[in-house]
Amino acid sequence: MSKRHPANAPGDWFVDTRCTNCGAARHVATGLIVEREGQSVFARQPKTREEIVMAWRARLLCPTASVHTEKHQDVPEGVFPQRLTENVYRLGYNTASSYGAHSYLIRRKSGNAMVDSPRWTKAVVNHLETWGGLSDILLSHRDDVADAARYAKHFGARVFIHRADKAGARFADQILDGEKPAEIYPDLLAIPIPGHTKGSVAYLYDGRCLFSGDSLAWNLDKADLVAYRDYCWYSWDEQIKSLRRLADIPFAWVLPGHGADKELPPKDMRTRLLRLLERMERES
Repeated sequence: MSKRHPANAPGDWFVDTRCTNCGAARHVATGLIVEREGQSVFARQPKTREEIVMAWRARLLCPTASVHTEKHQDVPEGVFPQRLTENVYRLGYNTASSYGAHSYLIRRKSGNAMVDSPRWTKAVVNHLETWGGLSDILLSHRDDVADAARYAKHFGARVFIHRADKAGARFADQILDGEKPAEIYPDLLAIPIPGHTKGSVAYLYDGRCLFSGDSLAWNLDKADLVAYRDYCWYSWDEQIKSLRRLADIPFAWVLPGHGADKELPPKDMRTRLLRLLERMERES
């Protein structure tokens, strides 16, 4: 049985004690939801329309359905998909099987692309159908596959994954190999970055948006780029090498599976990445 965590601010909205502290709710409701006593809770009650939408985003994406209201509330417009930048959206509806990882949609005239997968839900399907369907699913690695097979079957989408991680998505029909970047479309580049897993891949859209999987993220508390040594399943040394190669590829947005998204001028993003690499090398 779930119950309201006592660290929540008094009021209608709360997070229950089933929260696994994946952090996803904090990424979409920054400042409104915070970490206390090893889990997410409401620091204050939402008041403005913007804050109410943020609270609803947390509620709809929470992989353990731990975000609640005491009283019934109607879902406002504009919760998901959440527009992050031109043609790029957060899909929400994160899955427990991916430990709450974020998934994204790239709206493209020649065919929409999903990066990793949300849980299977009619809300996502309806939006995709309204927006012209789904031509490609880009899997960053074996951990965040979720319900990609159901979306692929429903929309007839191609599914990309690196050969080294194919065991996590045997239904994938587009297999990436090696460590060299591979062009999928003129505006979409697959960049193998082994480390977190042997087959980890980042995807660069439009020369500006890097979908980094679990290899690189923005940390809200540190206000800086981070990589996760404690969750590096394959090789920390290989992850350092991969991110060193990534530093030669300009990008303005980091859009991770776990962690917060962030936009910076490409020069500043590269400086942050090089500083992160210095820290990682000291820890190796």
